[in-house]
Amino acid sequence: EVQLAESGGGLVQAGGSLRLTCKFSGFSFKGASLAWFRQAPGKEREGVSCLSSDGDTYYADSVKGRFTISADTAKNTMYLEMNDLRPEDTAVYYCAKINGYLGYNDWYRAYEYPHWGQGTGVTVSS
Repeated sequence: EVQLAESGGGLVQAGGSLRLTCKFSGFSFKGASLAWFRQAPGKEREGVSCLSSDGDTYYADSVKGRFTISADTAKNTMYLEMNDLRPEDTAVYYCAKINGYLGYNDWYRAYEYPHWGQGTGVTVSS
């Protein structure tokens, strides 16, 4: 059974940093893609970043240069390093998994991902 569990969220001041963790189990990362999405109150879920097992990474324009996605396959863990956080980054952050690779034009489409974690909340105060 595929399982994804996020952690690391919390309250931080603008300009601060957080590192989110997604612990995964029930599958091998090989041949798959893992992604971070977020959903702010009253807004649709949006793609933040994606990492494929062949090494491709994708970022939303709003987080480029501030967020970094990575994975440690030995620990079955994916990370999202978030720096220079802004109030508009406030959201519940989810990790998601799909078999295969979606590519640049599709990685951010939430409906493509069949497996999701429960989410971890991030609040950035101004």
